[in-house]
Amino acid sequence: MSQMFQIAAIAIATLGTGAATMTVMQSDLLDFAVPKGDWAAGTALDGKSFQVVGQDLKSGEILEDEFTFVDGAFKSINCQAYCDFGWTAYQTRTDGDMIHFVSRPVCPDAPHQIVFYGTITGEDVQFEGSWTTRRWYWTHQITFAGSGAQMPASDTSVSG
Repeated sequence: MSQMFQIAAIAIATLGTGAATMTVMQSDLLDFAVPKGDWAAGTALDGKSFQVVGQDLKSGEILEDEFTFVDGAFKSINCQAYCDFGWTAYQTRTDGDMIHFVSRPVCPDAPHQIVFYGTITGEDVQFEGSWTTRRWYWTHQITFAGSGAQMPASDTSVSG
């Protein structure tokens, strides 16, 4: 009879622990919401590169990066180094002298999705977005924002 109580106690403890684990798991987080508009395939920024400084909005960590636009594609040097994101299509829309852009790189080897949204006026860029990692047991997200200035492009083609 005592063995039955031990089995029951183990089952209750296991189910209780599983229930506790389920309650602390975070539900899915939405990617950065890009403003609605008449987005078109990007070409307006081709040949431009920007040295940028951003910040993780939660931790305050400073993020230095370079954004490059070539042949309708976008690349973040930091994202490339972290997960070989490569070149990703970008879209633009124009509002007077301001060019809005959006790009959504996806890591080919891990569940990372990034959304970059920015505005460029003259040689200045402002940007914000999210880096979301989704696994079956949790979702983690970093939100960021920053600014920068145009510099000579470092890549001349998407094959580079």
